Amino acid sequence: MHIPESLQDLADSEAVQFLKRPKTITRIIGGVFSLIVFSSLLTDGYQNKTESSKLHCVLNSNNVACSFAVGAGLLAFLNCLTFLALDAHESCIGNTRFKTAFQLLDFILAVLWTGVWFVGFCFLANQWQRSPPEGFLLGSSSAKAAITFAFFSICIWIFQAYAALHDLRNDTSVPYKRSLDEGGVVLTTLSPPSAASPANTPTTGPNNPSYASSALPPYLTTPKAPRLAMMPDN
Repeated sequence: MHIPESLQDLADSEAVQFLKRPKTITRIIGGVFSLIVFSSLLTDGYQNKTESSKLHCVLNSNNVACSFAVGAGLLAFLNCLTFLALDAHESCIGNTRFKTAFQLLDFILAVLWTGVWFVGFCFLANQWQRSPPEGFLLGSSSAKAAITFAFFSICIWIFQAYAALHDLRNDTSVPYKRSLDEGGVVLTTLSPPSAASPANTPTTGPNNPSYASSALPPYLTTPKAPRLAMMPDN
């Protein structure tokens, strides 16, 4: 199947490759789940009873339950948006320490949000179970949606914590080591040769080039002055 060049270039673009990353997908899904939780209870979570016009939370008339779900959903949604923006500019982060701190913060927050959504799911399910049947005219579907996506959020944040821990382990820099691809040099410790080492000790013997010149006989190295011979008189 022939793919047009324009579509191929679009598929190979950095934006598409960024959206195809598992971490990006989980952040988007986690943000959508958080949006559903707080928006469903914010719009239809407060209803009036059949005998009163005063608004109450549909979860057992417990305003703390609705407030908890709305607050947790809103903060989790903002957290996903913030880390999505930081992930998009991750290549611009040149400081290794800042990048490691960012990954560590991502892992800690993912673990915390996992605990928050677990507590939230148990709390919301318990309050919904205690709610009297037919207590409110509307709002039951919104309560069920909030409880359902609170449970799904637990799985999403567990995966985000695993992905953050995986990146933290893989990208931790090794001390005293620079990558050759980045133009660095591997730092090694070399002890300087001592004066008494065999490398500085001159060798003497027939195989040494200086041996021939040092072992030459005196008559080849020092010229002698000519002698005057006295001729006898006749």
